Amino acid sequence: MASLDSVLDKDGVRLTVEDAVATVTLTNAAKRNAQSPALWRALTEAGRSLPGDVRVVVLRGEGKSFSAGLDRQAFSPEGFDGEPSFLDLARGSDEDLDAVIAEYQEAFTWWRRSDLVTIAAVQGHAIGAGFQLALACDLRVVAEDVQFAMRETSLGLVPDLTGTHPLTSLVGYARALEICATGRFVHAAEAERVGLANLVVPAEELDGAVRDLAGALLAAPRDAVIETKALLQGASARTYEDQRVAERAAQARRLRDLAGLGD
Repeated sequence: MASLDSVLDKDGVRLTVEDAVATVTLTNAAKRNAQSPALWRALTEAGRSLPGDVRVVVLRGEGKSFSAGLDRQAFSPEGFDGEPSFLDLARGSDEDLDAVIAEYQEAFTWWRRSDLVTIAAVQGHAIGAGFQLALACDLRVVAEDVQFAMRETSLGLVPDLTGTHPLTSLVGYARALEICATGRFVHAAEAERVGLANLVVPAEELDGAVRDLAGALLAAPRDAVIETKALLQGASARTYEDQRVAERAAQARRLRDLAGLGD
């Protein structure tokens, strides 16, 4: 077993790596891991810093809450030190505002890479940007005290950090609309029932359950997991017949690799 190596620790984000498992930890427990542009840049950097042999990435938050969402300081006239406030951004051109939001979204996109399986370990509050960050991962293991909520619409905004696509894919259009438009809490039992959570455990068992899941994911050969994830990710955009073709092509690649006939 390799030692636990710290790869990055800045702006409320810590990345550590142990063998094929990386852990990204939100470290600002005093503010319930509220998010900021600096944190988003650190998350993007964490994704770019992963060693090539990492297969599973665990996302967790220190303290009682996974992430209480966007730090409200972003909406104050002064904003964050060294950053334009969101009010200043709103006064810019459409092109500039679009580019800034696209940069923020990069913190939420790399979790779906086909060569990784990502797990969010979620306890306490996962609100707004926190909910969207949990949704960015492939899988979610949650504590019994979890409280998901999409509060952007209640504030006159929309969820814009890539959360609407996975939310709709997981729970369907009607329930996704109701969750977003009302801003209500989704607790653990409902989260498991509607597909937001793969597993619900007592809070004290959360880390252990995630370790067990990571170990199970590592048991299968890496290339087979990569091909399977790619098949599943593209399934909703393909017809039944197109999916059959994609399955055949993927299986042919696997068989040739197993026979030593790959490129």
